[in-house]
Amino acid sequence: MGFIRSHESKLIIDEAQYAPDLFSQIQVEADERGTMGQYVLSGSQNFLMEKRIGQSLAGRVGMLQLLPFSYAEASQANPGLTVDEFMFRGGYPHLYDVPTPNDVYFRNYTATYIERDVSEYLDVRNVSDFGIFIRLCAESAGNLLNLTALAKDAGISFNTAKQWLSILEKSFLVFRLPPYFTNTRKRLIKTPKIYFYDTGLLNYLLGIRSMEELLNDPKRGDVFENLIIAETAKRYRNNDKDVDLYFYRDTAKAEIDLVDATQRRAPALMEIKSGMTPRLDFFKHLAAIGKELNIPIERRTVVYRGAESFSGNNGRYVTAEDYLLERR
Repeated sequence: MGFIRSHESKLIIDEAQYAPDLFSQIQVEADERGTMGQYVLSGSQNFLMEKRIGQSLAGRVGMLQLLPFSYAEASQANPGLTVDEFMFRGGYPHLYDVPTPNDVYFRNYTATYIERDVSEYLDVRNVSDFGIFIRLCAESAGNLLNLTALAKDAGISFNTAKQWLSILEKSFLVFRLPPYFTNTRKRLIKTPKIYFYDTGLLNYLLGIRSMEELLNDPKRGDVFENLIIAETAKRYRNNDKDVDLYFYRDTAKAEIDLVDATQRRAPALMEIKSGMTPRLDFFKHLAAIGKELNIPIERRTVVYRGAESFSGNNGRYVTAEDYLLERR
């Protein structure tokens, strides 16, 4: 209790999850003082933070999840930062605070995450298989989640794969994008997709080591799609709104990359294209599915890597930069 009581109030304690005794001490002090907002506890391992808080501070705290920088945040601090640069580097603050090559930073990051957090605190014994599993998840980013195949390829059981995916989700490394359901009789895909919150980490796990390599890699389209969807999720989370995002795909493989149902009465459809030239066929599925779902033309958007945003007869073309900076 000495440390807490030697500081009257207004303490910020970083990486608090690694000092479990602090939580019970803070509980006693908080109950005695009865004043809200006396302590800010931050940590890089959400799984452990939730565990510590649940043990001692349940009902006494407000939880905020801080994801890696959004493009809007990173570009505000780094004028001139392009979408392509951000797509490669990602949004982890240290990369913008201290000039560090991506591969060096993420090599250390993944080693720390796997060897310390996962193996020591989350009871994952086979760290080698866990590392393989994370990379297999990266290969699956933007695709339908197939846990059976992931488990087989990683050489682990289905239940272990399910548990490990939950760890990655709780750690805010990955998230699932559920399919959009309608009341129509059309048969729809019911399996979610998997995405990473940060494309810098995704690139590292995919073995992509430079922006030039990314822009010429067959995975460019998947990474760009991941970027736009993750940034959309960040936008709502950062504004304390529920994330209500989906994808649409029927058994005939007609697909929409993103259905934004945050405005429940006015959902929006989005196709995400990594090309730089607008093309009419970008709207092929938007037109058909938009009509089927009764989505007005002005709520149908193609986000692409080009240089000009404009409206057409089938919907809107929005550049990635305009979309990410909400200039639309």
